[in-house]
Amino acid sequence: MSRLEEFAPLYQFSELHTVRIRAPQAAIYRSIKEVTAAEVTLFRALTWIRRLGRAGRESVLNPPSHEPLFGVATRTGFLLLADDPERELVVGTLVIAPAGVKRPATPEQFKELAVSGVAKAVMNFRIEDGGGESWLLSTETRVHATDASARRRFARYWTVIRPGSGFIRRMWLRAIKRRAERR
Repeated sequence: MSRLEEFAPLYQFSELHTVRIRAPQAAIYRSIKEVTAAEVTLFRALTWIRRLGRAGRESVLNPPSHEPLFGVATRTGFLLLADDPERELVVGTLVIAPAGVKRPATPEQFKELAVSGVAKAVMNFRIEDGGGESWLLSTETRVHATDASARRRFARYWTVIRPGSGFIRRMWLRAIKRRAERR
């Protein structure tokens, strides 16, 4: 079972992308952690659009070009929820949180957070045996809104960002594949 299930067993929104990679499992795992924004096709352009051209502070939407995206994400707003070496990495963040809701500092706090008005996003990278000396790398995003109001707010946002987000995720997988297969 995926560790994603542990942190997002219930969700109203999801997206899944997969790529086949012919490289050692360890190389794929390292590549997940090492791929930079500069390696992901159109990443900077699409996140610039998402930010409406504003510079803003460093984040996964505004990362330094040559720093690993995964590291930037976990340093600037995403919480590392699970790290099963060479199998799966899971991160989470609050995409909607009412004033006064404290961001979880631990995986356990993230799991337990269930107050009204919150939408929690969980994302993974999972490596599975693809047969024939290949591996399947997938990335799935799940979003759980704790009430109808948060669900409606997130649905409007998801409608706008989903196409670009899905494109970025597919390009991110391709960048991981290129890096892993070069090793």
